[in-house]
Amino acid sequence: MFYRYLIGIVLSMTSVLCAAQGEQPDSLTAPPASSERSDSIYRYSVELNGAASTGEHTPFWLANNRFGLSSIKKTNGYLRASFFREERRDKPFSWDFGVDLAVAGGYTSTFIIQQLYGAVHYRCLDLSIGSRESTSGMVNPELSSGDLLFSANARPIPQARLGIERYTYIPWTKNLLAVKGYISLGAFTDQDWQYTAVGPSGRRSKHVLFHSKGLFLRWGNPDRSPITVEGGLEMAAQWGGTIYLPDGQVIKMGHGLKDLWKIIVPTGADQTGNPTLAGEVSNVAGNHVGQWSAAVGYHKKGSPWGARVYYEHFFEDHSMMFFDYVWKDMLLGVEIDLPDNPVVSKFVYEYINTRDQAGPVYWDHTPEIPEQVSGQDEYYNHAFYPGWQHWGMGIGNPLLISPVYNTDGTLEFRHNRIKGHHFGWQGSPLPSLQYRVLLSLTRSWGSYPLPTPEVERNFNALLELTWSPARLNGWRGRLGIGADGGGLLGRSFGAMLTISKTGWL
Repeated sequence: MFYRYLIGIVLSMTSVLCAAQGEQPDSLTAPPASSERSDSIYRYSVELNGAASTGEHTPFWLANNRFGLSSIKKTNGYLRASFFREERRDKPFSWDFGVDLAVAGGYTSTFIIQQLYGAVHYRCLDLSIGSRESTSGMVNPELSSGDLLFSANARPIPQARLGIERYTYIPWTKNLLAVKGYISLGAFTDQDWQYTAVGPSGRRSKHVLFHSKGLFLRWGNPDRSPITVEGGLEMAAQWGGTIYLPDGQVIKMGHGLKDLWKIIVPTGADQTGNPTLAGEVSNVAGNHVGQWSAAVGYHKKGSPWGARVYYEHFFEDHSMMFFDYVWKDMLLGVEIDLPDNPVVSKFVYEYINTRDQAGPVYWDHTPEIPEQVSGQDEYYNHAFYPGWQHWGMGIGNPLLISPVYNTDGTLEFRHNRIKGHHFGWQGSPLPSLQYRVLLSLTRSWGSYPLPTPEVERNFNALLELTWSPARLNGWRGRLGIGADGGGLLGRSFGAMLTISKTGWL
């Protein structure tokens, strides 16, 4: 019943809002301005990238949170070209598109369609179809360790997405209460890579479908008050497709309209004739994940100072979606904006804890014992689907090490019980020179089914310098230096150089 109310609220508010007014600017999602842009709406970019490192892998922050256009191999690189029609919001109706392609070496594939999409916008309503780089949640995409549900870590999932993508004020609230939300349907594209990674006898999937939905509210008007409060709920699911199990079983999951409704409104599957799918029938069909998010911000208009505290709570089932158990796991962060200075302009600190997962015990109800103990949530893993990943990279926070690092032919998250601290800051010592620093210190207890014999420690660091010379209009050079330590991923040290040219037509 809760889900029906949520869907009803989203649909009804969409019609009212878009009929009443256009969308309002949202500083968290608006595209960055460029001094080169002039009045053009067509942008092109050509980019050459190369990386080399010592140790077993590319250093962690040179490979993660790059929308999957990265590699853990010690030497890798790509040539990338893109062309975009930029979004314009000065008219009730607008449209845009993007084509972003790469040819790579040392990657999970040689030819990569990174982005390919088209979008239309009418007042506050947005419809996008295709693969598009985007993030959600409350975190800073440049300095955070990553959103727990949808980070910038994996390749974009092709999907049709409908919603209000920017905060829009609700009528009759005196421009104090704003809303945004979305619903989407798509498909995963990594089935061939899965077969290569795990082999014919490994657990893998094929033709798996994707669904997500979200609703956010914000109280406060940044133009009238320095304090804003926002919060939201997002849910996503893997469903349909064909599952290949190590024991040779091949399971075809439902993918019809009735099955889709059971994913939109999470309900048990209809496949009662297969005892292997007993959990799908008695609980919910598909692999469902989600998170609650909240943030409180302070930014006085005209002042360079600003601060924001945010919180994310991830859940795998009803027990942690609501309050059946204490919410011990979290991503808790603070983001601070500083006055203009040549040292630090923005600072982020995050505490992450995923050790609890509702406890170590799970017992599904049976006719003999009707009580259920909903522990051992196994973040990002699932009994049938290969986990919350795309092309081997975790879709959520990358500090829960992605399956692409596994050496035993599995696509499971082996380190989903972690605790750690993450720091990020950036600045501009010179008008043409910017930098950012990322530091992460985490400890892993493995997972509940496969705990590590000892606590594994992990240290990851990145220093990235970006040079945009004024004399070379549109040219940019970026040098990243990364280092890892600890027993989890081992020691590594490496560098990545990226040279790009961007222009407007």
